[in-house]
This record gives sequence, structure tokens and C-alpha cells, in this order.
Amino acid sequence: MVKPKRQAPLKVDPAVDELISQGAHFLGLTKKDLVAEAVKDYLAARRTEIQERMAEAMRLLDGSTTSRLSLLTGVPREDIDRLGGVGE
Repeated sequence: MVKPKRQAPLKVDPAVDELISQGAHFLGLTKKDLVAEAVKDYLAARRTEIQERMAEAMRLLDGSTTSRLSLLTGVPREDIDRLGGVGE
């Protein structure tokens, strides 16, 4: 049996919350619906950038612990190896 996902609160600063509130009010939307639409539109507009970054991440990963550590930390593989590696 699949459990339905629970809703998660979104933390934004007060100025952004005010923009969301005003935008939702004047567009006749709930805050939830406005944010959902805005995020979908934002990600759609940046889809190419997201795909490029995903492809780059996949190129960097070769299945090794070193590649995963490098990607997660931003430390170049050469530096990890120079410092003793990870003992795969």
C-alpha cells in the first residue's frame, strides 16, 4: 500500500512571503497554488541548464567512491588521491 506524501512547509523570508501573499490574492489563487505554478514555470524555463548539469554530474560519476566523494564535496579527485584516497 502506497502512503500519500505529506505536505511539507516551505520556509521563506518575510518579504518573499508578502510577495507570495499579494500575488496569490490578486491572481485569485491560494499561496500553495501560486508557489506550485511559479516553481513549475521556473524549472521549465531552466530545463536546459538542469539537463546540462545532470549530464555533467553523470560524466563525473564512474561508480567509484572517489568520484562520489568528489561530486558531493567539490574536492577534485586528484586532491582526494593526493591526500591518501578513500581506500576503495
